[in-house]
Amino acid sequence: MESRREQCSHSQSSMAGLHVRSLLVTGANRGIGLGLVQHFLRMPKPPQWIFAGCRDPKGQRAQELQNLASKHPNIIIIPLEVANPSSIKAAAAKVVEHLGGSGLNLLINNAGIVKLNTIDTETLEDMSEIYTTNTIGPLLMGQAFLPLLKKAAQGSPGSGLSCSKAAIINMSSIGGSIASSFGWDIMQVTSYRCSKAALNMLSKCQSLAYKEHGILCVALHPGWVQTDMGSSAGHTPPVTVDDSVQGMLKVLSSLSEKETGAFLDWEGQVIPW
Repeated sequence: MESRREQCSHSQSSMAGLHVRSLLVTGANRGIGLGLVQHFLRMPKPPQWIFAGCRDPKGQRAQELQNLASKHPNIIIIPLEVANPSSIKAAAAKVVEHLGGSGLNLLINNAGIVKLNTIDTETLEDMSEIYTTNTIGPLLMGQAFLPLLKKAAQGSPGSGLSCSKAAIINMSSIGGSIASSFGWDIMQVTSYRCSKAALNMLSKCQSLAYKEHGILCVALHPGWVQTDMGSSAGHTPPVTVDDSVQGMLKVLSSLSEKETGAFLDWEGQVIPW
């Protein structure tokens, strides 16, 4: 077994390839979103701007994020409801203001919702709500932040694609894999699975549309993680937030144009569509 210290230095060196000046994470007040913010702060060279999007910045659920932001001036909390187009526009305008002429390197569409329905109890309302947040939200976010991502890509040397240059990372799930029936016996969550399968297609479409602008796009499965969402069916998931986020940052640091449009997991393995 490696000592904890060796593991830490590995994770630091594996992230050494990731030099992000600015990023935006949606759903940043808890779970994986908050974990991402914490790990970006711990980098040897942390980003100059970490835009942390969350629905209710003043609420109880954002307390931990507020505490973090009070200690770190590079965290800017942005009120953001990804199911609401005018909220997205307002958030983009705020980010533009802060960036003052520079671009956004990394957009991480992490906000997502699930409802524990069986296929028999799914409703039009639930499916529409889940699809709006999980699939349409990332589409609208991509549209709204495209000018800033393009600007970041133009300002980066070299012709290749990378997360240090400009990238959209869509937080997907193996639950959206049509080839794998992972977890069906524990949670059917049909509307969630459909929304993530559609998000995978969106990631593919974004990768094709935005490649000419120098923007990399991938769908990422964070693992089955110990968050409120991951534990909602009453089982303890095997992966901690820390391990998932560390793994994902390692993956992000290694991505290049040959991975754009791919569906990968937190350990860099390809997941079948």
